[in-house]
Amino acid sequence: MFARDIGIDLGTANTVIYMKNKGIVLREPSVVAVNTVTHRAEAAGSEAKRMIGRTPGSIAAVRPLRDGVIADLDLTAAMLAGFMRRVIRPRGFCRPKTVICIPSGCTDVERRAVEEAVRAAGAGQTELIEEPMAAAVGAGLPVDQPKGSMVADIGGGTAEVAVISLNDIVTARSVRAAGDRFDEAIMNYVRKKFGLLIGEPTAEEIKLRIGSAYPYEDEGSMRIKGCGIADGLPKEAEISAAEVREALTEPLGLITDAIKTALEQAPPELSADVMESGIMLTGGGALLRGIDLLTAKETGLPVHIADAPLDCVAEGAGKRLEQR
Repeated sequence: MFARDIGIDLGTANTVIYMKNKGIVLREPSVVAVNTVTHRAEAAGSEAKRMIGRTPGSIAAVRPLRDGVIADLDLTAAMLAGFMRRVIRPRGFCRPKTVICIPSGCTDVERRAVEEAVRAAGAGQTELIEEPMAAAVGAGLPVDQPKGSMVADIGGGTAEVAVISLNDIVTARSVRAAGDRFDEAIMNYVRKKFGLLIGEPTAEEIKLRIGSAYPYEDEGSMRIKGCGIADGLPKEAEISAAEVREALTEPLGLITDAIKTALEQAPPELSADVMESGIMLTGGGALLRGIDLLTAKETGLPVHIADAPLDCVAEGAGKRLEQR
C-alpha cells in the first residue's frame, strides 16, 4: 500500500490526522513518554497521557509542544513518526504529501521547526496553512467570498482569532490562553484557595465536569484529592462550579479581548458582515460550557459553535488536500 496524502493538526493538546479520500483517521493526545536514561520515546498518544504524574524516575511523560509551538524538535518528530506509521505504510521513496497547520503568530524559526519535524517523521512535500484559516474552512465558513467571516479557534496552547475574506486573513490575533491555560488557572486557584496541590489530569477533569464560562442551571460541585501544601499529606476538598468559573476569569478575558481587538482592526465593511453572520468558535476550548454565551455578552454579536469543533482544523487541512 502506497503512502497517502495527509493533513495534520499538530496541536499542543491533541494531534489529528486527516487522510485524503478517507477523512480523519487518527486523533491522539500530543504526549510522549520518554526514557530518561536512553532518551528514547517509549510511548505516544493516549498511552503516554495516562502516564502523566504517574511515572517512575526513569520515565517522563512530556508534551513536546507548548503554547502552540514545538518545544522539543526530536520528540515531536518521534511522536509524529509513530502516529504516521499507524495510518500510512510508505513504500520505498514514496512519502506522503502533507498539509500541516500552524498558529497565525508563528515566527519564521518556528515555521522551519514544524517543517523539519514533519519531514523527519517521514513526510515528503510539505505545505503550511495557518490554523484560523484551516478552522474556518473546516467549519464551513464562506472564506472564498468577498464577505467577512470570523473564527476563534481555541486550542490547547493558543487561541487563534481571525477575520477572513477572499481566502485570506485580514486581521488576526493569537493569544496564549487556551485549554492548558485553563488547567493552570484551576491548579493555581485550588492551591491558593484550599492549600492543595493537584496535577494536570485532575485540573482537566474539574474543567470537563463542572467548568464553565457562564452560569448555568443545576450547578454542582466536585470532590478533589491532592497533596496538602502545609504537611505534604493527602488531602480532600470540594470545589464548586462557581469557583471554577472564577478561576477561569483571567484566561477567558484574554480570549474575549483578542476577539474584540481583531474586530476593531477589521475594515468597517467586514465588521458589518461579522455583525450579521456572527463569530464561529472552534477547537477544544469551544466545548467549555457557556463560552458562547460569554463571548456573545462581551461582544454583542451572534456566536456559534462548530458541529465538530475538535476536528475543524484537521478538516480544513483535509479540504486543502482534496482541492489538489
